[in-house]
Amino acid sequence: MRAFVFPGQGAQHPGMAQHLYEQYPLAKELFERANDLLGFSITDIMFNGTDDDLKQTKVTQPAIFLHSVIAYKILNEGLTPDMVAGHSLGEFSALVANEALSFDDGLVLVSKRAMAMQKACELNPSTMAVVMGLPDEKIEEICQSIDEVVVPANYNCPGQLVVSGSFKGIELAVEALKAAGAKRALPLKVGGAFHSPLMMPAQEELAQAIMDTAFNNPTCPVYQNATASPATDPEVIKKNLIAQLTAPVLWTKSVENMVKDGATHFTEFGPGEVLQGLVKKINSAMIIDGKK
Repeated sequence: MRAFVFPGQGAQHPGMAQHLYEQYPLAKELFERANDLLGFSITDIMFNGTDDDLKQTKVTQPAIFLHSVIAYKILNEGLTPDMVAGHSLGEFSALVANEALSFDDGLVLVSKRAMAMQKACELNPSTMAVVMGLPDEKIEEICQSIDEVVVPANYNCPGQLVVSGSFKGIELAVEALKAAGAKRALPLKVGGAFHSPLMMPAQEELAQAIMDTAFNNPTCPVYQNATASPATDPEVIKKNLIAQLTAPVLWTKSVENMVKDGATHFTEFGPGEVLQGLVKKINSAMIIDGKK
């Protein structure tokens, strides 16, 4: 069985998806539609912008979504997925791939999500840190012991977990995690504490937009970040998508559940190769490739 997976924030790079725009008429059509929907030329920034240009909140998330979804629409080689999943932002790409969301609605929601998250970051300045070489349970225990906001945010693969919280919380957590024997506990250059309670203002804003958007019955299950479980009911999908902003990304468990449910082949659509590496670390027996 085939699982199609879609990357999240951090996979952007200058020149991303320009080859798709230049080689495929459908890609050009979809990118031009995206420029109209967003009200600015995101293609100009994606193709000609710098790293810093691509880090603008209004650009980063829509850019990764567009690259991922358009790569899927053009490079799927006529194959249909038996299941889909996306890492954080990538969950929106996955929901276009299984037809729960239209291209236009997916892009509009991603844009609203990005702006809502930016506002939440300005309201509560915060950050994240990657932790390597400690059991998840030990990291959870240390986070709970700190008298600041700091929580597990991304369960990426065995031995790699990202924590999220206030600047003070992350500072204290990094010290405690290193003292506990972490191979690495390193603050990340991100704009805020994603997938933590500090994203509550963004969640409230995005919830209304999601509830007002038409979701269809999908062509296959989506394994959602907040639960790691397959969902096909549009109302359940909406609920989990809203929860995602403040809940941890259960990527390890999602991949394990997809494998348990029959996945043997994982294809990553979009920029970068991060998910291919994570899947291989979670289950080395999987057949893995990427389309970008």
